[in-house]
Amino acid sequence: MESSFLTAVFLPLALFAVMLGMGLGLKVEDFTRVLVYPKAVIVGLLAQLVMLPLLGFGLASMFPLSPELAVGVMILAACPGGPTSNLITYLARGNVALSITLTALSSLITVFTIPLVVNLAMGAFMGEAAGLRLPFLATVIQIAVITVIPVALGMALHHYRPLLAARVERGVKWLSLALLGLIIAGLLVQQRAVVLGFFAQVGLVGLTLNLAAMALGYAVALAAQLDQSSATAVTVEVGMQNGTLAIAIASAPTLLNQPDLAIPAAIYSLIMFATGGAFAAWAMRRGDREKTLIG
Repeated sequence: MESSFLTAVFLPLALFAVMLGMGLGLKVEDFTRVLVYPKAVIVGLLAQLVMLPLLGFGLASMFPLSPELAVGVMILAACPGGPTSNLITYLARGNVALSITLTALSSLITVFTIPLVVNLAMGAFMGEAAGLRLPFLATVIQIAVITVIPVALGMALHHYRPLLAARVERGVKWLSLALLGLIIAGLLVQQRAVVLGFFAQVGLVGLTLNLAAMALGYAVALAAQLDQSSATAVTVEVGMQNGTLAIAIASAPTLLNQPDLAIPAAIYSLIMFATGGAFAAWAMRRGDREKTLIG
């Protein structure tokens, strides 16, 4: 599969499906729920938008990564949570309403913060000679188009045709997963000559980023004295990023157009499903034990 076909056709479709699926489950109230959970929302956004990029920078600096892979890690750390975090929060019996609110708000805010974080990372790891930059205004517009528009379409359908939206949502989620799997497979096939090396280099830092981000979210939530269900939501939201968006920023022809930078996000996406599922299973068992003790 040619890189241009992969990034020009399947990647936009996957991202559109992901963001449309998110919009199908959103309501205006999900953006205004900050008034209901002000402390939890502020804590979650602070951990995700400020602490997570700092964590990513620390890990990218500590691990022996090439400059391209280090920048790829930072692209991932700059991205918001994705719809998968809402599902994992639900399975882990966390505060789903808070999770959805954090996903919605972070998806809007990172439209503006992603180019800042990524450009700083490219300057730090690749140097000025790299010649790669995300022009701020153009990038903001492009990310807004590929994220905000499908979310808005999904929300409109949810508002005006709720029954149809409920039926369509499940199919869109499966489609987005299938397309994401195809993209990850395509990226790994393209880089098959060095894929084992990439796994060796990025697999550990991806796993560390994922686990450390979840630990960070949980620690911040505990420090803020959030209830257990809200702490679970913040843990998952900070620990699980929108890998599809990270891949798009790294490899889309209209953005960075550097498929090598997408490798950390591709590998991270595989790790994220495993760790997220394990966390949800642990949280469910813990909840069952607590109910038994209370009963």
